Amino acid sequence: MYIFAIESSCDETAAAVIEAHDNHISVLSNIVSSQISIHALYGGVVPEIASRAHCEAITKVASEAVTVAGIELKDIDAIAVTFAPGLIGSLLVGVSFAKSLASVLNVPLIPVDHIEAHVAAAYVDNPHLKPPYLALVVSGGHTSLYKVNDYITLEEIGCSRDDAAGEAFDKVGRVMGLPYPGGAAMDKLATLAFEKYDYDKRGALSFPSPAVNDNTFDYSFSGLKTAVINHIHNEKQKLKSDDLHEDSKIEIAGAFTKTVCEGIVKKLDLVLNAEKCSTLVMAGGVAANSHLRKAVSDICLKHNVDFIVPPMSLCGDNAVMTAAAGYHMFHLGIHADSSLNAFASDESSAEYLDTLKKH
Repeated sequence: MYIFAIESSCDETAAAVIEAHDNHISVLSNIVSSQISIHALYGGVVPEIASRAHCEAITKVASEAVTVAGIELKDIDAIAVTFAPGLIGSLLVGVSFAKSLASVLNVPLIPVDHIEAHVAAAYVDNPHLKPPYLALVVSGGHTSLYKVNDYITLEEIGCSRDDAAGEAFDKVGRVMGLPYPGGAAMDKLATLAFEKYDYDKRGALSFPSPAVNDNTFDYSFSGLKTAVINHIHNEKQKLKSDDLHEDSKIEIAGAFTKTVCEGIVKKLDLVLNAEKCSTLVMAGGVAANSHLRKAVSDICLKHNVDFIVPPMSLCGDNAVMTAAAGYHMFHLGIHADSSLNAFASDESSAEYLDTLKKH
C-alpha cells in the first residue's frame, strides 16, 4: 500500500510517500522544506512566521513528494498527518491540507502523534523490530522514556520536568554565539573538546546533572541550562566582550555535552535495571548527536540490550516517520474524519487518540 504523509509540527514543512506491506517499509520520497534560514534571524522559532511559511511551502512540498515517488494521487491508499503536539498554527496548516486531500481522494485520514512518529522512524530500517521495547525520545520539545507496549501505545515512565535536552542545546548554543540551531555545531566542538580536555580530573569544568536526584526516571534541564549560560556570561564579562574565545567555546561545549550524556545515561541505567527488555530505541532530533549515540550505545552494551536508532535523515522532523506510524494505525483501523483538529499538548491529543482506539 502507498501512504502519503505530512509533518508540520514546528519549522519543517515535510511530505513523504512510503510503500509498506508486512511491516516492510520502502521510502519512495522524503521531502523537507526547512525554515532554519528564516528563524536564524531571531535565534529561535517564531510561531507566527513558522505557520505562514508552512502555508507558502506545503503545496509545493506535497506535489514534489508525489512526483519523486513516481506515483499518481489516485494510487494513494491513505493520508497520515501529524496532528499533535507542536505549534498550533503550524499543525493546523498540515491538518487542513491533509483533510482536504483525503476528502478529494476518498481515502482514510490517519492522525499521528508527533512523539509516536519519532519512535516509528525506527521501523523503516528495522522491519524485525516489534513491541514491546523501551524508547528514549530526545528532541527540542521532549526528553522522555517510554514503554512501547504495542505499535500504537507509548506509556511514559520518565520525562523532563521542565526544559528538553534539545531546547537546552539550542539556547546554550545561541548564547555561545554558535550558528542556529546549535546542536550540530555543539557536537563538533565537543569532539574537539574531548581530544583536548580531561573533564574527569579535579578542578575541570563541570555543570549540574540533569538527572533528577530521586528514584524516578525523570530529568530537569533547566538548572543545567541556567548554570551554563551564567558561566558563559561570566566569561564574557571577564573578557569585556560579547564574544567568547574559541578555546572557551570548545571547553564549555565539551563540559555541557558530557553532562547531558551522563545525565541521560544515569537514568537509562536505572530503567534498564528495573525493566526487563531486549531492545532500546532512541529517536528525535538530538538522537543525531554523535556523543549521545555513543553513550547510549555503551549503556545498552553493558545491559546486553539491542540499541536501535533511526538513520540521521530520520532523526529530525520528517514525514517518513509520520507515514511509518500511520501504517500501523491504518492496519488497526484507526482513522479520523473531517472533524480532525490539531492539538498543541500531549494531554489533549492522547485523549483524542484514546477515543479513536476504543472505536
